[in-house]
Amino acid sequence: MSVRTLPLVFINLGGEMLYILDQRLQALNTSEDNSEKGVWSDNDRKRVMTDIIGTMFSKDFMDELLKPQQLYSHRTLRTVLTRLAHASIMRLNPASMDKLYELMIMAFKYQVFLCPRPKDLLLITYNHIDAIREFVKDTPVVVNQVDETHRKIIEVYSSLPEGEFQLLRQTLLIFFQDMHVRVSLFLKNQVQNPNGRFAMSTSGPVPHGIEVPGLIRTFDRKGREVRRREFPTGGSYTSSVRQGCFELHGDRVMRLGMNMYGGNHQEVTHTSQTPSVKTNDTPNLLAKEELNLLARLMGSMNAENAPKTETGFRINLFTTDREEDEAGASDGAEQSLFGVINIQAMQDEQAASQLAQIAGQFADSEEQTENLSSSKGDDLLAMMDDL
Repeated sequence: MSVRTLPLVFINLGGEMLYILDQRLQALNTSEDNSEKGVWSDNDRKRVMTDIIGTMFSKDFMDELLKPQQLYSHRTLRTVLTRLAHASIMRLNPASMDKLYELMIMAFKYQVFLCPRPKDLLLITYNHIDAIREFVKDTPVVVNQVDETHRKIIEVYSSLPEGEFQLLRQTLLIFFQDMHVRVSLFLKNQVQNPNGRFAMSTSGPVPHGIEVPGLIRTFDRKGREVRRREFPTGGSYTSSVRQGCFELHGDRVMRLGMNMYGGNHQEVTHTSQTPSVKTNDTPNLLAKEELNLLARLMGSMNAENAPKTETGFRINLFTTDREEDEAGASDGAEQSLFGVINIQAMQDEQAASQLAQIAGQFADSEEQTENLSSSKGDDLLAMMDDL
């Protein structure tokens, strides 16, 4: 797996999160009948975006993120992004955060699927960075943070060979392979099937530098073309458009990674309630300990550590409070299925002694694995606490 995947995942998922939050905060700026202001003012929205982006692109945080490292699990990455979302006066409950994470994941997965070339993943990332820069254009300090991170991304990734980009794309596909959440906007545009899988098109421009398929050339031993034969491609392909700009500013050409929530797409925030969404909810002691460690590192998650002067605002990603309560209740019902069962096996002393010995061996092995896995995200979350 590629050790250069995490920065791109974090920036692209962070960009999608900002798109969704901006769309929801703008929707909450007015009442349902548009007769009066809602609970969120435009200044509140700008403050939320500035606080989150300032935390996301802080120098120390990005320096740690850009170090070569393995990609985090969904559970750990979701925890980091939750901490990022709560870097402002906004608060999301677990049900809304689950929904937000699903939308972020499926949007980025769709972009990776449609990416013409592995290297074009950079153009998707740059589209997200360009949009993020636009969110904070009135705050020069944060704009400088975004520009500095963009320069570091260019410096790190511009020199990577094509094979590394291919490995990076394969790492992303493995990361997304079990996520099949249905999104209403994708279903409406017929780019996603009812089972949650994307429908790939057999038409459109080919990648830059690639010829339109449909022609077979035959060459002799001296390299001279001796015969041509056409074949049906099963699609309608066109020549590629011009190369997108990989510099700090310029025309990216590609539209993947741009804000698809810009219009009046209220149905965008609707996702399915299918069991396949919860891909990482299988009971896992090591994952539980990892989350406990991350939670301890994120002191702001505890109510007693919340700022006393800021009460914060609550944002709901569901259409009504009833839907949010039902989603939270369903999560609780799922978690109750994994109750703890105590088995008394101490009647046979010999058997109990053998079991204790085996358990001790497993404990040693789990402790070593725990020390390795729980370190993922520690530095990043610790830095968030200091910001």
